[in-house]
Amino acid sequence: MKPRESAAFIASVSKDVKLNPVGIKRVASEIVQAIVSQEFEPNNMMIHSYPLPVIEDASSIEWMFVADALNFSFWALEENAHYSVELRGNQYTGYMALCAAITKAQEASIPITSAKYYANVTKETVNEIFMSSTGEPIPLLEQRWIILQECGKIINDKFDGKFCNCVRQSGNSAQKLLELIVSNFPSFRDEGIFEGERVSFYKRAQILVADIWSVFKGKGLGSFSDIDTITMFADYRVPQALVHFGAMEYSDKLNKLLSTNHTFMNGDQEEMEIRGCSIHV
Repeated sequence: MKPRESAAFIASVSKDVKLNPVGIKRVASEIVQAIVSQEFEPNNMMIHSYPLPVIEDASSIEWMFVADALNFSFWALEENAHYSVELRGNQYTGYMALCAAITKAQEASIPITSAKYYANVTKETVNEIFMSSTGEPIPLLEQRWIILQECGKIINDKFDGKFCNCVRQSGNSAQKLLELIVSNFPSFRDEGIFEGERVSFYKRAQILVADIWSVFKGKGLGSFSDIDTITMFADYRVPQALVHFGAMEYSDKLNKLLSTNHTFMNGDQEEMEIRGCSIHV
């Protein structure tokens, strides 16, 4: 099942996460107000504040691919323990720190967005490029290095060394690009088994599609006629906002686990309920 269908199925049988129509209307009202006031539109989406050289050409697509391939697991139990990177006098944390590290590498003439380069990059070099300001390695260094090499080899073998060629094959369709990403790049294949059914979330794959659309402001290589068919991105931040607005409610059991900082594994029932119900909202 695709993310939208998967979410509907999960929400229909969820045990520990419930949807609240009143809260959903509250969130919808906030979004509508943001659109009407033009606070939310392609020109002022968050990506335009990223520490990256936002240029509406193929180089930005290569930059976004690397950033989104590595966009996972930046949470920290303690507020002052977030992964951080300094760039041009500014301190960035979490995913923004990853973005800063990529741009910092480019400014040091390291071709980190070239598939030909990162297909063979060493673990030691990845550690140096993404080292935090405090001298600590980026979280899950080993996994990120493996993903970089894997993605680089796939791009070289199937897309003539550039991810923008994958984008061109989509024919300006968000769904086609999503399909190309998840079918060719295993690390983007965000799937699981829920109540005996294979479900999908495709968080990073859909973020990549949306980022390309946003960088190009819905034009040129970022012109997707069906951009409205992708869903929200089932991460660990959006569910917090939905609970805050009362759009989602957790069972006492789940609330207790969360209050004790219980770590859910990828594919756990509760984790998939939270993600699936967030999409369905």
